[in-house]
Amino acid sequence: MIKSNTKLQGEDRRRFFRIDDDINLYYTVIDAKLVDDTSNFKQKALGSCSLSRALDRLTQESNTILRKIEAKEPEVADYLNVLNNKVDLIVQALMFQGIDFLEQKTRNVNLSASGLAFDNEEALKIDEYLEITMVLSSLVAVIVLHAKVVYCKQNTENLLGKQSFLIGVEYVNIQEQDRETLIQYVVRRQMQQIRESKETLNPDNPR
Repeated sequence: MIKSNTKLQGEDRRRFFRIDDDINLYYTVIDAKLVDDTSNFKQKALGSCSLSRALDRLTQESNTILRKIEAKEPEVADYLNVLNNKVDLIVQALMFQGIDFLEQKTRNVNLSASGLAFDNEEALKIDEYLEITMVLSSLVAVIVLHAKVVYCKQNTENLLGKQSFLIGVEYVNIQEQDRETLIQYVVRRQMQQIRESKETLNPDNPR
């Protein structure tokens, strides 16, 4: 059964902070029946997202060991930190290498862990279902999920003079791990944006 987030009330809704951001996002319109048929979808999600979660767990384990090494062998610990950074860069390159994302796929979005709104060149029908792929580069994560179109408005704030639309969607059947990843990303980007805003207002005293 398709489960949307329309039943989320009170604290559940309030805990889903929203941010404006630019991310790589690609979507395809799918039949409603495919939302319930999760076999192929789960395979895509596992292929793209589980690596990030597995790396997170390994990082937590290695940090515990690294702190013990640092107390006795600080130079060895410094070397291991360099290796960790190299591994992170390699993983990020491998994860994004096979994804068909171009610069024009970067979209302005209003993002939360319950749904999102994004700029689009064409109108979409209310109640259409989408398969959405998002790249969250700061977390080295790719999320694949299903969503339902809840509104489509003509964008009157397009500065380029081209016709565009603001599409609002709610996630459906979202995996809890993916929701937690979105919450983590939104909170991290919100803190980063606040810090950047303060630095812009006070360039001589960024902290």
